[in-house]
Amino acid sequence: MGSSFDKHGNIGIIRIDNPPVNAISVDVRLALVEGIRQLNADPTLQAGILLCAGRTFMAGADITEFGKPMASPILPEAIAVIEASAKPVIAALHGTALGGGFETALGCHYRVAVSTAKVGLPEVKLGLLPGAGGTQRLPRIAGVPAALEVILSGDPMSAKRAASLGVIDHVVEGDLLEGAIAFAQQVIAAGAKIPKMSERTIDTAALPPGFFATARAALLKDKRNLFAHQKIVDVVELATQVPFAEGLVGERAAFMACRDHPQSLALRHVFFAERAANKIVGVADTTARREVNRVGILGAGTMGGGIAMNFLNAGIPVTLLEVKQDALERGVGVIRRNYEATASKGKLTTEQVEQRMGLLQPTLEFTDLAQADLIIEAVFETMAVKKEVFTKLDAVAKPGAILATNTSYLSIDEIAAVTARPQDVVGTHFFSPANVMKLLEIVRGAATAPEVLATVTALARRISKVGVVCGNAYGFIGNRMLGAYAYQANLCALEGASPEQVDAAIRRFGLPMGPFQMWDLAGLDIGYRSRQDRAPGSYDERATRTADRLAQAGRFGQKTQAGFYDYVPGDRTPRPSAMVAALLEQVSQECGIERRVLSDETIVERCMLALVNEGCEVLGEGIAARASDIDIVYLYGYGFPAYRGGPMFWAEHALGLPVALEKIRAHAAAADPRWLKVSPLLEELVAGGKGFKDLR
Repeated sequence: MGSSFDKHGNIGIIRIDNPPVNAISVDVRLALVEGIRQLNADPTLQAGILLCAGRTFMAGADITEFGKPMASPILPEAIAVIEASAKPVIAALHGTALGGGFETALGCHYRVAVSTAKVGLPEVKLGLLPGAGGTQRLPRIAGVPAALEVILSGDPMSAKRAASLGVIDHVVEGDLLEGAIAFAQQVIAAGAKIPKMSERTIDTAALPPGFFATARAALLKDKRNLFAHQKIVDVVELATQVPFAEGLVGERAAFMACRDHPQSLALRHVFFAERAANKIVGVADTTARREVNRVGILGAGTMGGGIAMNFLNAGIPVTLLEVKQDALERGVGVIRRNYEATASKGKLTTEQVEQRMGLLQPTLEFTDLAQADLIIEAVFETMAVKKEVFTKLDAVAKPGAILATNTSYLSIDEIAAVTARPQDVVGTHFFSPANVMKLLEIVRGAATAPEVLATVTALARRISKVGVVCGNAYGFIGNRMLGAYAYQANLCALEGASPEQVDAAIRRFGLPMGPFQMWDLAGLDIGYRSRQDRAPGSYDERATRTADRLAQAGRFGQKTQAGFYDYVPGDRTPRPSAMVAALLEQVSQECGIERRVLSDETIVERCMLALVNEGCEVLGEGIAARASDIDIVYLYGYGFPAYRGGPMFWAEHALGLPVALEKIRAHAAAADPRWLKVSPLLEELVAGGKGFKDLR
């Protein structure tokens, strides 16, 4: 930490330098207080500028202090010292001023920023609320509706928007320090009273009747079960009701309540888990990476087109291969329509649409893939087809090109074996819809080179994906565990629960959709085809019999307006199907399963604990490096609610591993031992009084 105080004529410069993002550690807070002391102690100085070195203004709290007692001065105290300065203080913003950094800027008397700067209060994404005056100061300058929107979303806003709200006093064109000094001289020349946010009043007359009640009702609908969001509405409303000092007391109490709430603990776990996933076991951070300047994609269907869009969005040229002209044209047309739909919502300009489409090279010729640095196949999910494709790729791809398969289940090693370069073969399992879902499972084959893993992991970040490296086993992490979850969901349906009851119970737990809705969305034909490659007796055929019969009848899900549910053309709303209800009755009878009433609690418990038990097996076999990697897979690939932290975190912290084990044992005792066995790893952890973090 190299913060300093300098003089520039009659201006004092408080410079914070705490690489890499000027996190607000105790040393930074001390430097702020000391800088204000020096500013006010020097009679030759008439104003101060708060400036940060490096690529950004203070980007938020020091994450190494999370969960620890805060050393004095805490941030609200440091900000109070700034605001109480007898000389005006101007915050000079660049990069991102987030969280405590933005609150610090709000505590200054003026704010200037370069046009590329962004400001925001992202605390809600960690289950928190701004705890250093943000909920009390922002409504006083930006107005209540805008402030509430900014705090509840947690998303940063541009300098331009912040200026339109009055939050930024001047947007600097050119050098930030020079612009801030010029602004400071104007402030000095004006000689006006120093404006303090705490002394501003809020115009409540402009608020619509019932504004806060309406806001709470909207949150109950859109952000159900989320604690911090409701607390944010409470403290912003408080800002309109009491003096500033009382509002700060209320904000602090609400902040502490959020900090100690299980949801914040879970969301902070997610924060660290996502960063831990970038660390590849056995691969050094210094491992060289291959350049990826052009990508080839085989298959222009839903998955291939979606994968292509990720790279086009990142400005990476894509060669898109199909075997038939009509399929190629259809795929390119879907990509264009997706972009045009985004543009119609104002999220892309027409120029950006054309720029991205201009990076796309459609082709019917395999040889056009020869210059690609990375080639991803997105063809049918059968081993025979995959092997045929990789044999061709091996003959066409240039030396050093990475050959990737988008398989959801199949063995990377078996696919790599048909090539002369198994070290260049890796799994890149995108999740549908590939242009939307954030997860990318990066599957390590037995021969996959370390630089290939390092390259693809870095590339995941480049295309805005969350990459998780996993081992090569049927279904990898996500779909391997999904098999256990699906097994329980299907058995619940055979034992008496309807698909709509199962789905509703899972949605109430917090997932965006239940398993039967998910299968209809993905397509029942995919699972049906994948089971054709599985050995008889490797899975319980009873649980998949209903889905297989639906697929054989051409009921593939939403794509055919019929699956586990019925659909109306143009409407994705699932409707209960009398045909499926009768089929479930029939299959139950064939399998000798007596139907009964199942509670929603039983359904959720069986499905979620199946995930946990299988997750322990995945850990024990080394398919996942960390329990937190499993959580990330389920958060970003399957919609597990982030406020629960992921299935493994939920089991350990919401239930407790001993309770989870007891419940799994009870379910296993009532099940066929071939298909549900208690994980030895879970037994071992509980016997030793250990948790998932004890695994190394």
